[in-house]
Amino acid sequence: MKDDDARTPTDSFDEFVRSRSAALLRSAYLLTTDRHAAEDLLQEVLERLYAKWRRARAAPDTYARKIMVNRAIDRWRLRGRRPEATLTDAASPPVADHADDVATRQMVLGALRALPPRQRAAVVLRYLDDLSETETAQIMGCSVGAVKSHTARGLTRLRELTDLGHFERDALPGTSPLTRRIR
Repeated sequence: MKDDDARTPTDSFDEFVRSRSAALLRSAYLLTTDRHAAEDLLQEVLERLYAKWRRARAAPDTYARKIMVNRAIDRWRLRGRRPEATLTDAASPPVADHADDVATRQMVLGALRALPPRQRAAVVLRYLDDLSETETAQIMGCSVGAVKSHTARGLTRLRELTDLGHFERDALPGTSPLTRRIR
């Protein structure tokens, strides 16, 4: 008997969790802009994914992201209103050598927090998870045209909120690839 034949579906799920949980946590954080909410969201996604593993194991990353986007949007709806964007919320303690990066990150996270859920999902999936328009449309359950519209509106609003749109590329000291891609 081959080793592959001896593997159970649980083994492949465990392997998926080990290999993809860090990337999924990053996406959850960008969708929620809160570390604890991101961890809760990821836990919920993994629970739901495990329950549907036989169906989802053909494309588990896509399935997990689809669950994540839908649950993030549902959570936002349940809260009843969007949170106020503040630049003082600290996602991580500032590091002396990376003060500019931390300030830029906080500005971008505050701007992401202010976007409507579908625009935020489109921007996160397209530019931060580097998915194609087709993959993003599949995950969000909408057309490619809707993804383009949500992305364009989201990027426009991010530019307004961060006031980075008028700077030349690399004009800010310590700008990250994240802020360069938003422009």
